Amino acid sequence: MTTMTHDAPQGVHGSRMSGGLVIALVSALSFGLSGAVGRGLLDAGWSSGAVTLVRVGLGAAIVLPIGVRALHGRWHLLRRSAGTVVAYGVLGVAGAQFCYFSAIQYMQVGPALMIEYTGPAAVVVWMWLRHGQRPSRLTFAGAAVAGVGLVLVLDVVSGTDVSLVGVLWALGAMVGLAAYFVISGSHDNGLPPMSLAAGGLVVGGVLLGVLGLVGLLPMTGTTADAVYDGRAVDWWVPLVVLGVFSAAVAYVTGIEASRRLGSRLASFVGLTEVLAAVAFAWLLLDELPGPLQLAGGVLVLAGVVVVKLGEQDVAAVVDRPEPTPA
Repeated sequence: MTTMTHDAPQGVHGSRMSGGLVIALVSALSFGLSGAVGRGLLDAGWSSGAVTLVRVGLGAAIVLPIGVRALHGRWHLLRRSAGTVVAYGVLGVAGAQFCYFSAIQYMQVGPALMIEYTGPAAVVVWMWLRHGQRPSRLTFAGAAVAGVGLVLVLDVVSGTDVSLVGVLWALGAMVGLAAYFVISGSHDNGLPPMSLAAGGLVVGGVLLGVLGLVGLLPMTGTTADAVYDGRAVDWWVPLVVLGVFSAAVAYVTGIEASRRLGSRLASFVGLTEVLAAVAFAWLLLDELPGPLQLAGGVLVLAGVVVVKLGEQDVAAVVDRPEPTPA
C-alpha cells in the first residue's frame, strides 16, 4: 500500500517535501501581493471586477503558450480532463474571486476573509469523507492553532454585525478556495501544472468577462495613477504585476506545490498568504499590523508546522509495507 487517493503525501519525502514547501510559499506570497497592489487601483477608480478580469486575463495570456507547449501534442489529456479544467476555472479561479468580491459588498473584509480561509479545514473534511483519509491528531491540532492565528491576524476579535447574504457569498468563496486546492493536488488527470493553470485561467477569464457583459460584475477602469505609500505609479504597472505574479506565477506554483505536498498540507501552507497580504499592505500602503495581528501570524506559522508534522505521520503510515504472510 503505497499511495493515497487524490491527496498524496505518497512518497513525499526529503528534497521533494522541501521543494514543495518553497514552491507553496512562493505561491502564497504571489497571491498575497494582489490585495495591496489591487488596492491602489481600486482607490484610483477601478472596480474590483475590472481588476480581477485584467489580472486573470493577463495571467492566461502569459501561461497559455507555455501550457500548450507543456502538453507536447498530447491533446487527449486535455480532452479527457476537460471537466476538471472547467471546474478549476469556474470554482478555483472565477468562482472564489467573484464570491469574495460579492461578499465584501455586504460585510467587512476581515470577517469575509475569515470565512473564506476556513477552506483548508474544508479540504481536510473532504479528503476524509470522500477518500477515507482520516487526519492525524497533529493535523487537527495544527488546524486549530492556525485558525486561532487567523482570527488574530484578521482582527475580527472585537466582533461586527454580519450580513447573512454576505456570509453566504463568503461561504461560496470558501468552496472555491477548497476546490482550488483539491483540484490542484489531483494527479489523476495527468495534465502538466502549466497546462492545468492555463486552462483554468482561460476558463475563469471567459466566465468573468461574461459576468461583466451581463452586468453581474461591474467593469470600470481609469488611466489615473495608482498611489502606494504616497508615491504615484502609472496605472498599467500594478496591472502587469497582478497579471504576472498574482495570476501566472501564483496559480502555476500553487498547482505544483499541491501535487508535491498533497491538497491538505498545501492548503494550510497557503494560509501564509494572509501573512503576506498583511506584510505587503504594510510595505505598499503603510498599514502597520497591530500586536495581535503579529501574534496571530506567529500562530499561523506554528499551525502550518504542526500540520506538516501530522502529514508526515500520515505518509509514514501509508508508505509502511504491508506484512508478508508467514
